[in-house]
Amino acid sequence: MAPEPISAAAPPLPGPAIIRQRWRDAVFLHWRVDPVLVAPLLPPGTVPDEFDGGTWVGLIPFRLEASQFFAAPPVPWLGTFLETNVRLYAVDGDGRRGVVFRTLEAQHLLPVLTAQVALGLPYRWARMRSRRIGDGIAYASERLTGPTRPRTRIRVRLGGEAVTDDPLADFLTARWAMHVARGGRTAYWRNSHEPWPLVTAELRELQDELVADSGFPGLADRAPDSVLFSPGVTTGFSAP
Repeated sequence: MAPEPISAAAPPLPGPAIIRQRWRDAVFLHWRVDPVLVAPLLPPGTVPDEFDGGTWVGLIPFRLEASQFFAAPPVPWLGTFLETNVRLYAVDGDGRRGVVFRTLEAQHLLPVLTAQVALGLPYRWARMRSRRIGDGIAYASERLTGPTRPRTRIRVRLGGEAVTDDPLADFLTARWAMHVARGGRTAYWRNSHEPWPLVTAELRELQDELVADSGFPGLADRAPDSVLFSPGVTTGFSAP
């Protein structure tokens, strides 16, 4: 089946939101890669989602805030933390597009353990920090557990031009689901939020080991093919 159309506006959720979050100060770094390199890393029943003959690997740091579950109020402290994920882009046999996470580095241990056990997501506990530097923003992360302790340092200059009517930007950011491999099957999780407010950004520093640790050695040694920034959105997830 042909992939569903790409839209900057989210379709309605199929049911009530069971998780709500605010994603702030998101930096999107993306590299174009051969789909052959990505295919073996995807969950069962999915294949690389392609744009103009290639697929993409994303490295995305941001601040997650105000996590809520069902109708409960936002979780204090533990519901707000820094996160950096490495993600791929996939489409399933029904044409449903989504992201596939190779890792989600996060600052608080309890949410990491909860997401691993309850959701099957590859969260990893990391020491992380973020700071504003004049007209830029910087993120740093170092994993605290496991046989490898990959690190990343990212700094971008903000203040670029607004990004509108850009098919590649929509392909990379207007993602309304994730595919999650668990127990030999692939779950499909829908999310919804307002269209991403995007601007171009200039990469000033990148020292990264997360992309290589996620299966793409040497990729982050070259400049990303796309650098974007968003002040953020408020999102909700329905049940898988």
